[in-house]
Order: sequence, then C-alpha cells, then structure tokens
Amino acid sequence: MERPKRVLIVEDDVHIADLLRMHLKDESYAVEHAADGHAGMRLLGEGPWDLLVLDLMLPGVDGLEICKRARAMSHYVPIIIISARSSEVHRILGLELGADDYLAKPFSMLELVARARALLRRTDALARNARLQAGQLECHGLILDPVARSAWLEGAALDLTPREFDLLYFFARHPDRVFSRLNLLNEVWGYSHDGYEHTVNTHINRLRTKIEADPAVPRRILTVWGRGYKFAAAPGPAAGET
Repeated sequence: MERPKRVLIVEDDVHIADLLRMHLKDESYAVEHAADGHAGMRLLGEGPWDLLVLDLMLPGVDGLEICKRARAMSHYVPIIIISARSSEVHRILGLELGADDYLAKPFSMLELVARARALLRRTDALARNARLQAGQLECHGLILDPVARSAWLEGAALDLTPREFDLLYFFARHPDRVFSRLNLLNEVWGYSHDGYEHTVNTHINRLRTKIEADPAVPRRILTVWGRGYKFAAAPGPAAGET
C-alpha cells in the first residue's frame, strides 16, 4: 500500500494552520505543523516531505530562508507559499527562490487543496518519467546510460562532455524527428535565443567526430536541409558501402 503524502505546514496563524490541517487531512495526507520559523527549519530536516505549505512572515526564521533551505536539500519538495505579502515583488521573489506556487491571503482553502493536488500529481508524473528514462537506451551500436551519464559505441566508451551527452541522449530518445536549431537550444540548453544557433552546429560537429565513421558523411545525426537535424532510427550505409 502506498504511504500517505507527507505535508509540512509552516504557519504562525493558528486559525489558518488548523483549517489547512483539517482540509489536507481530508485528502488523506499526513500533516505536520510548525508555528514558527525555527520549528519549520527543524521539521524540514526531518523529511522527506512531499509538499511544503509555507508562510513568508514568520517569527524567528522567515519563510524565504526556509524556502532557500528546502531548495538546497537533495530531495525535491514542492512548495506553495501563502502570504499576506500580496505584491508582485514578493510573489516573484518567492517563485525565483524556488517556490512552485503562491497564494495571497486571504485565500480559498478549497483552491489551496486543489493546487496541492495538482502539484503532487505533476511531481508524481515527473518522477515516473524519470524512472522510465533511467534505463539504458540502445540504438544501432550506441548505448546510453542516463544515470551514469555514460555512452558506448560498438562496446567502446565515448568521451563526451555533459552537453554532448545531453544532446545525443535527446536525439536518441526522438528518432527520426526533425528539430530546428532553436528547438534544440530550448530542449537541451534550456533557452532559445536567436544568435546562439552556432552553438548547436558546433556540438553536432563534435558529436559527429565521435560517433560517425566518416563525419563528412554522417549516418546517425543527419542534416535535413532547411529544417534542422534528426537522429536516424536506422542508419544508412557507410560511405563506400552498397
């Protein structure tokens, strides 16, 4: 049987904390409450937690410090900030420090519970995808291990930089799909700014020298003229073969 989700509430308003505890327990979550920042820090270290509901204005340690501490921990815990500080500056600051959601007081308890459910579902889905992707990927002579971040070609280890591995693994997970250079910047590098496309070209050229028998006549990472690049699901014949 799956264990109940553990939720930590850090809130100094006893009335709000009691309502939160009641509504979250109705969802079959295991709920703990800290009434000040120091207790919040202590309980945070007694995780892992599945969700942190965090007020910003706390006696002792403030909520932003607790948020930063949570994000420095190895286990990722989703964070919903609840605060009377409803200004856009505080909302942006909380989100930039790593909070996943932000509700300004006064708020609907039903809305908070709905957001908590949605956040936990999304976190579970991401974890399932990560587990599915954790197995080795094999394709026409290449073996890629996303956990060890290692790669082999025809049994020989490949010396890849972290970004080269990310790019090759992304390609191998999407065989025969064409990606523009801006697509690849967004998916692999995490940004898609015009003017950085040469970075993609450089990495693809380096990869070709490491995984192609003849980089000038590639069989795995192919150029689709006018559109971008694709990873061949089945490589064509090498140069000189019939």
